Order: sequence, then C-alpha cells, then structure tokens
Amino acid sequence: MSLIVAARFTTFPAAESAAQKLFDAGFVEEDVTLFFVNPRGQHARYPIGGGTGTDPGAQDAPKGAGMGVTIGAVIGAVVGVAIFAAFSAPLLVSLIAAGVGAYVGSLAGAMSRTRKQGEHVHRSLHRKESRDSGVLVAVHVSLDNQLEAARVLRDAGGMSIEKATGRWQQGRWADFDPLRTPEPLNEFAEKHA
Repeated sequence: MSLIVAARFTTFPAAESAAQKLFDAGFVEEDVTLFFVNPRGQHARYPIGGGTGTDPGAQDAPKGAGMGVTIGAVIGAVVGVAIFAAFSAPLLVSLIAAGVGAYVGSLAGAMSRTRKQGEHVHRSLHRKESRDSGVLVAVHVSLDNQLEAARVLRDAGGMSIEKATGRWQQGRWADFDPLRTPEPLNEFAEKHA
C-alpha cells in the first residue's frame, strides 16, 4: 500500500496550479494526479447510476406489499361477494375481484412504505458520506515528504487535507473510494470555531 496525501480544490485551474507548485517543490508528475469527486450520492458506481446498489428507501417495500396483498385481497373478496350477491354474478367475478384487490393492495402497500422510508433514508445516506465534491489533488508520498506535500497543497489553497493508504498505479490513485470517510492529516486539519 502507498501513502497518499490529498486536498480538495473548487476548480480545475486551482488544482492545476497546486499540481504545478508540487512539481516546483520537487514532486514528479508520476506522483501527482487530479480528478473530480462527484457530489454526494452521485458517484455512478453502478451501471444505472448512483453510489449504492439499491435504493435505501425501498428496503421496507416487501413488508408493505405483504400487508397490502392481505388487505387488498380481503377488500376485493368483500367487493366480489357483494357483486355476487347483488347481481347474481358468477363466482369467477368474486375471484377476479379478490385478485385485482390483492394486486392493487400490494402495489399501494409497497409504494406507501417506500415513500415514508425513502425521504428519511435518503437524508441519512448522504449524511454518512463526509467527502465534499470538488477537484481532488492526490500526491503519492513517503513518510519523509508527506508534510511537505500537505504544506504545498495548503499554501496553494487546498481544503480538507487528508492522508490515506491505497494503491498508486500508473500515476494515479487506483483504488480511490469516494464513499470512504477521509482521514484528516492532523497537522493540517482545518480549525472549526
């Protein structure tokens, strides 16, 4: 694993300027990379988009569908029996009414559970992501020059200076995970009042 120091910039020109300052300080191009980190929840880690494999708001949908099937089938059966009794309709109509009621009930139950849970889970999911979006300048460093890299990044206007361990391959941070909580470099941690 490689030691990496990184800082966030708001624009590509600011990040490119910081990279040039790193080169001027003796860091080589192979050890410096910059890339954009998408806003929270927009990491497109999956073919359909998004940063997670499932919609967290849908986790209770099966429970809602189960309750809806039961309630819908009972209501549909009652309606079917009422139609059967009032109009002397065939028994098949009662069964169809129960089936339609079960289907509509499962849909309504699943959707009601999804809507209620979705807003809360969506907010909590984004609270778990602590990395802000922006252009990240990452530097492959050693124990000897990590503080120098952090100083150059800070002096160039870098924010959220962090340290990490990861795979540095072919001049880039190969296993960067935007969902992983950054570990601030203590000597350069931002002071909050």
